[in-house]
Amino acid sequence: MEKARVLLCLAHMSGNEMKYIQEAFDTNWVVPLGPNVNGFEDDLKRFVTSVVNSKEKESSFIDESYPQSILPHEDNPDNLWKDSLPNLEDKRVVALCSGTAAVHLSLIALGVKAGDEVICQSFTFCASSHPVTYLGATPVFVDSEKETWNMDPLLLEEAIKDRISKNGKKPKAIIVVYLYGMPAKIKEILAVADKYNIPVVEDAAEGLGSRYNGQVCGTFGEYGVLSFNGNKMITTSGGGALICPNEAARTDVMFYATQAREGYPYYQHEKIGYNYRLSNVCAGIGRGQMTVLDEHIAHHRHIAHLYEEAFSKIDGITFHANPSPMFDSNYWLNTMTIDPSVKVKGQENAYQSTVKGAVGGAAGVIHAVADAHTDCEPNANIEAMRVYLDKANIESRPLWKPMHKQPCYQNCPAYITGVSESLFKIGMCLPSGPLVTDDDINYIVETIKSAIE
Repeated sequence: MEKARVLLCLAHMSGNEMKYIQEAFDTNWVVPLGPNVNGFEDDLKRFVTSVVNSKEKESSFIDESYPQSILPHEDNPDNLWKDSLPNLEDKRVVALCSGTAAVHLSLIALGVKAGDEVICQSFTFCASSHPVTYLGATPVFVDSEKETWNMDPLLLEEAIKDRISKNGKKPKAIIVVYLYGMPAKIKEILAVADKYNIPVVEDAAEGLGSRYNGQVCGTFGEYGVLSFNGNKMITTSGGGALICPNEAARTDVMFYATQAREGYPYYQHEKIGYNYRLSNVCAGIGRGQMTVLDEHIAHHRHIAHLYEEAFSKIDGITFHANPSPMFDSNYWLNTMTIDPSVKVKGQENAYQSTVKGAVGGAAGVIHAVADAHTDCEPNANIEAMRVYLDKANIESRPLWKPMHKQPCYQNCPAYITGVSESLFKIGMCLPSGPLVTDDDINYIVETIKSAIE
């Protein structure tokens, strides 16, 4: 009997969703506002403002490779670095139609306009940087560091200095991403941002439930972005949210998210707004999903442990794990790298045909292309492994192709060390969702072993 297809990551219904959905229909709240939207926002606020206390949590923690001269409170290193962070209790959440909308609104709230520059992490999905271009601003791409695969704090400061030198003004904002759920070196990134007084937007679309030093990712910077797409930790079928610093900021975001309507007894628009609010029906799904969020996170971490243990016994394959106890990834997608020396069955035939359907599900529908090759692509053994797993009914995917290598961004400034390009060539994502079982992991690992010559 053929093995059922093992999907990369698909959110799983809890059974509680129908209660809230039915309530929306029974009360006729089938619109982009209502009790479910309010309840979902309250549930999210409670979750993101919770802090885990741990004996591993040390306020003095810092990556020793990073120059301590630019850390906050350098004149009094005994002070807690979190003293400079916004008060968690002040945080507010706005439920929106997508994570991309949340990025867009965060930039509007920070005053980003045409002609401005915004520093973006290059190693990410395009939704982190596209909203910058919606506003007529220019993304400035910064490469990653090797430990977390996220924005390199050292390179970030180099980029800021160079942009000031070239333009006579600093970038308007910094967008850092929690790639595949892995927390960034947010302490060091905030230190640089604070030094130059540049606000930080945390793209935690992939990182719901990930924590740094016990605090939920998305709550350290000025704004935090969440996503509830169908493949995220929880889903509203499609949707997102923006974590705002306070009630005033939430009110401002709500104004732009609801077509920027003024308080007249007729439709008066003095600014351009957007139709970005989440529907009451979708929010009902979200409320049901919140009841299983902790369970989903625990399952992803359990799967990560199984992968890490299995790959430790396979030469040439490395699992991407938390670099220290301060980092607590939700492991939204578990990832591995394959050494270029590893020979995979069929790699001599890699890239001989183009993709005819969709990569990554229905949302990944592509234009037809004549040639499968570009100037930056995964190694032949990575593509061969993807094809081999696909034939075994196991869905996998390459890592995100860095934004500075995307044709649509070829003219944007980029500060590159080569880290993200090298990872893109050797890395891939593996099935990680709530429906992936221990038996599935065993099947996946054994299939990977059988693919290696």
